[in-house]
Amino acid sequence: MKAFIAALFATVCVSATASDCPQFSPNGRTPIVTNTKMRAATQEICYSDFALLHSGVTHGPLWSAEHLTAQGIDDAKDNTRTNRFFVEKRLPQGESAQLDDYKRSGYDRGHMSPAGDRGTKKGMAESFSLANIVPQDPSNNRRIWSRIEQSVRRLTEESGEAYVVTGPLFSGRQLQTIGDSRVFVPTQLYKVVYLPQRKIAFAVVVENTPTNTYTMKTVRELEAISGLAFPGIPDALKDKRIGGLNGV
Repeated sequence: MKAFIAALFATVCVSATASDCPQFSPNGRTPIVTNTKMRAATQEICYSDFALLHSGVTHGPLWSAEHLTAQGIDDAKDNTRTNRFFVEKRLPQGESAQLDDYKRSGYDRGHMSPAGDRGTKKGMAESFSLANIVPQDPSNNRRIWSRIEQSVRRLTEESGEAYVVTGPLFSGRQLQTIGDSRVFVPTQLYKVVYLPQRKIAFAVVVENTPTNTYTMKTVRELEAISGLAFPGIPDALKDKRIGGLNGV
């Protein structure tokens, strides 16, 4: 498996254009892939109220970015969940996950930018693109991860706005895949949250297992383990640590 992964990441690099959809990142500065091996076959995709960087190697997102507002969260409370997952047609053939990859896989189709954050019908529908999805442990998705998403929405309502980046982490020599497309199963999931009005930024990391616990990290720590950088977050905030998420 290690040789297989190395061969995939050695394919021709297609870098995403950072300015494609800057409105979802602080100061228009989208996340940057600092690990050169992760840049292979990447493509940025803009939706109506979130954006992501898709990997044709892992067949899922490396990051998915949102700019949440208190009004948007309020609108999302009355929005109907569609549950209509679909293959992203803007991706090159062979790079997208397929619906059949998840059948009988034992994993949920886990949203990175959550359906529960979507305040419009269009945004809700777009969130079910498989480009925004990773294989997630069912218990994790429906319990601890759901509570973390709810906590971020609560913080947004209290703070007025939040910039949030969510994505998978892949660690270790043995990585599992599902389906004929060989969709990579994350070993952990992360969220980076920046509350500009309160001058707070932090990261949350959760093992992709049926766990009930999460780990708080600084943004700097998350950058070190993720192979990503978050240039829109003020450097002075990247080493500050918060104790935890109330109610999680």
